[in-house]
Amino acid sequence: MAKALLGYVGGSDPRLLAEMRRLQQRVQDLESELVRIQSENDALSAAVAQHPGDSLLDSIDIDVPQAEPALT
Repeated sequence: MAKALLGYVGGSDPRLLAEMRRLQQRVQDLESELVRIQSENDALSAAVAQHPGDSLLDSIDIDVPQAEPALT
């Protein structure tokens, strides 16, 4: 019975172990990416907070016509 349970939960199947390693590496890569993006977001937020009137949208000089009402 113990051998059957051990085989059921993964045992020593090399394909399953390789898949586990691949998934663990993928999780580590995604966690690293998340930390990088969060720090980049924090830096951008700090830059915007230092210059609140200098928004990227404020620097775009486009003449937008008045929106027309939607058809009903």
